[in-house]
Amino acid sequence: MEILLQLVYSGISLGMIYAVIAFGYQLTFATSGTLNFGQGEALMLGALVGLTLCDTFGINYWVMVPIVCLFGAIQGSAVEFFGVRPAIKIKSEFGWIMSTIALGIIFKNVAENVWGRDEMPFPSPLDDEPIRMLGANVLPMNLLVVAGALGMMLLVELFNRKSIYGKAVVATANDRDAAGLMGINTSMVITFSYALSSLTAAFAGVLISPTTLAGASMGGALGLKAFAVAIIGGLSSGLGIIVGGLILGVAETLSSFYISSGYKDVPGLILLLLVLAIKPSGLFGKTTIKKV
Repeated sequence: MEILLQLVYSGISLGMIYAVIAFGYQLTFATSGTLNFGQGEALMLGALVGLTLCDTFGINYWVMVPIVCLFGAIQGSAVEFFGVRPAIKIKSEFGWIMSTIALGIIFKNVAENVWGRDEMPFPSPLDDEPIRMLGANVLPMNLLVVAGALGMMLLVELFNRKSIYGKAVVATANDRDAAGLMGINTSMVITFSYALSSLTAAFAGVLISPTTLAGASMGGALGLKAFAVAIIGGLSSGLGIIVGGLILGVAETLSSFYISSGYKDVPGLILLLLVLAIKPSGLFGKTTIKKV
């Protein structure tokens, strides 16, 4: 029972990282109907920039986090400006897909040349001594991951609901054309959503790296699994993304221990296929009806 609880704790921590990255997919999809398929690379860059700030410049972890978030926002804005905006202007159905994938590959190659291909340890801001919870041990960093991921998503939701700029984001998400007619600069809103999307991914990078390792190849798998979480939970539902992340994270840790580490990705993929077959809009997503 103790082993099972520890696996569940690890799965929850991993699932919340998937959820916060998937939340970034939701932000861009809501405002522009597009997705940044370089989300994993935004996470990777955030982790490596954070590692450089801590190791090379000696900056405290807690001071480093907002700097990395700012870097992530700038990186996301650049992706939207150079990769997504031209495709939206010419109404290209697939241009933004290829552009964001291409930019992700470029970012990975740059990271390999700057930081190398080896994975590197990331300094932890908390003690490594486990905490006893409900009969099982849990690392303090895993608790920070869960709290940080939930906190980030809650802050974004509060921003959208309470601030005038957040309401512009919500208006654009509901009806971009109507928002434009009401005087909202929808292009700026889309840029902001991409900035916020990459900010959350960069934040996830510095959250997860102390529990794993930081490296140029860390983002690819995380980005794809987060996309699976977004589809499973529903791109239109924040709650669905959290639930989807928890399901995938726990399923991975349990299957890795009880079956084989070589099969840890299988349960999530099976769930993804089932959801696409039974409810393509996701477990908590809403089916949209378009009049033609």
